[in-house]
Amino acid sequence: MKGKKKKHNGGTSVNSKLLRKPIQRCFLLFLAPTFLAFCIGFIYPFLRGIYLSFCKFVTIGDASFVGFRNYIDAFNDASFIHAFWYTALYAIVSLFIINVLAFLIAYLLTLGIKGANLFRTAFFMPNLIGGIVLGYIWSMIFNGVLGKINTSILMETRYGFWGLIILMCWQQIGYMMIIYIAGLQAVPGELIEAAKIDGATKWQTLTRVTIPNIMPSITICLFLTITNGFKLFDQNLALTNGQPFEQLKDGSVIKTTEMLALNIYNTFYGQSLTGKGVAQAKAVIFFILVAGISIIQLKATRSKEVQQ
Repeated sequence: MKGKKKKHNGGTSVNSKLLRKPIQRCFLLFLAPTFLAFCIGFIYPFLRGIYLSFCKFVTIGDASFVGFRNYIDAFNDASFIHAFWYTALYAIVSLFIINVLAFLIAYLLTLGIKGANLFRTAFFMPNLIGGIVLGYIWSMIFNGVLGKINTSILMETRYGFWGLIILMCWQQIGYMMIIYIAGLQAVPGELIEAAKIDGATKWQTLTRVTIPNIMPSITICLFLTITNGFKLFDQNLALTNGQPFEQLKDGSVIKTTEMLALNIYNTFYGQSLTGKGVAQAKAVIFFILVAGISIIQLKATRSKEVQQ
């Protein structure tokens, strides 16, 4: 039996080597279709979009180079500047609320309470609903409540802001909760027991043992929350569409609950013939902004992971 087993293993080893060598020689052949699709679907449109941000165009076939004029117009656009600060405020507030509540719920559901799996499912389900649908559903809910005081979510900026916060908390907390639960369940039980033996309180165990050991989960949740906050579009479109309006001292009109992605969309599909080039410049600025913030956040939180 031993001899047969040894022969079988040797045959497997030979076969694996025989199969591996041709694959290694022809790896470019296997990689080419995926790489080609990636270039066609992402690299080319991305580079083309950067070029168009320096052009004036109605269709991409009639683009004419205008230099940095689109970028100058973008930074001089009061609605774009307002959308930037509004989006930044939203991202900061939602980052704090979503992650704190998601962690608290995850922590409670890992304490062994009855019906924990049912609660996990209930909290996660809102994430399965599309953003446009959620926006319209919550707009009816908010207007039904605010209608009792003769107002609506489209009449005051604060209502639109907190409406977006509530909507996104309801949708995203369950998803972040699942990530935190995975992190909490991966904390070694020996560390928790050692902390109890050393006389650590529950708060000390949480802050000095549990949280440091779930830093990878915190990194992922912070990254997703920040990027989702800055890229928010469909919920903003469906819930408020940027309303209400406000007239500035220079006579220009802005939408006070319009976020960056919606501002770019409205600029691109506006009536101005130069709007598409300006919108493309805004999109490039938007990409640099989100990428820069995401990289800084990842480096900051991953450095804490290394220190554990």
